[in-house]
Amino acid sequence: MKRYSAAVYGGSGYLGSEAVRRLLGHPDVELAHVYAADYIGEPLAAALPNLEGKTSLRFEAVPEAGSPSVDILLLALPHEVSHRVVARAIGSSVRIIDMSGAFRVDDAASYQKFYGAPHPLPELLPQFVYGLPELSRERLRGARLVASPGCFATTIELGLLPLARAGWLSGPVQTVGMTGSSGAGVTPTATTHHPVRAKNLRAYRPLLHTHAPEIQEALTRAGARDLEVDFVPIAAPLTRGILATSFARVPEEVDAARLRAAFAASYSNERFIIVPEKRLPEVVAVAGSNYAEVGFALGEPRLEAGVRQRVVTAISALDNLVKGGAGQAIQNLNLMLGLEESLGLTEPAAYP
Repeated sequence: MKRYSAAVYGGSGYLGSEAVRRLLGHPDVELAHVYAADYIGEPLAAALPNLEGKTSLRFEAVPEAGSPSVDILLLALPHEVSHRVVARAIGSSVRIIDMSGAFRVDDAASYQKFYGAPHPLPELLPQFVYGLPELSRERLRGARLVASPGCFATTIELGLLPLARAGWLSGPVQTVGMTGSSGAGVTPTATTHHPVRAKNLRAYRPLLHTHAPEIQEALTRAGARDLEVDFVPIAAPLTRGILATSFARVPEEVDAARLRAAFAASYSNERFIIVPEKRLPEVVAVAGSNYAEVGFALGEPRLEAGVRQRVVTAISALDNLVKGGAGQAIQNLNLMLGLEESLGLTEPAAYP
């Protein structure tokens, strides 16, 4: 079998380092280059002590033009930088997996609203496949350009996907998601620095988070109607992990048995999605792994706006750097290259 070659951009950050760590152990992919804005010329262990003695690779400066002669690029970059790297590489045959928000939405107007500037390459937006395997698996097989979903988006979409597919997801949905500090990146700020973060809970960018438009687009593709997503993210005092709680209304005749059947229909054949039998999803069960947990709680019927409905609370948990980031990117890489989807990703979470 052919051994493929890969390059990681942004390899000194948390997301890039997770991609590097997993590619170094991938049986069918050779990591050829690791690019970064810092540590240039130094061994990877200078920034990533967990890789001491594991590789002879060194950090390289991002190429000024073109792209390296490899089969696939994994971009763990700010979205503004991803635009530039993709523009340089788009004329070649290299495959690209972008882990930023640069190409996740189809609608350039939504991009401008949530990212605060016009998209510099709007003509490329339709060419990128949205990289949620549980939604887009067949389109990902053999794809050349993939936009891996955001960590919050992945968590929320997995919780609500069964409702959308069953035709029960419509109108306003409210979501609160709590995330670990690694999602804020490697450089500390006044609000992410450990002495503050470790003893605090803080909402940020309520109703304006950049993952909101991709959530709405992805769930609409899955069957949601007239969807409106109201999302409030919360910075939580943990390093890895996201727990999302989403509130949706379903017809009163939707009971627990029908909900269980809908979740089973969506996930019984999914390698990385777990529906716990006797508890609700929690971060400690998935942290450090490519697995996600999903579940639900169902309210009693009640009258709202003249219609009898039930409230479904969809609860989902995953590791923001793995299934919400680099692990999902490698899952996409495996699909793009025609490899076994789970390669390099099957170890369970460490507990506790």
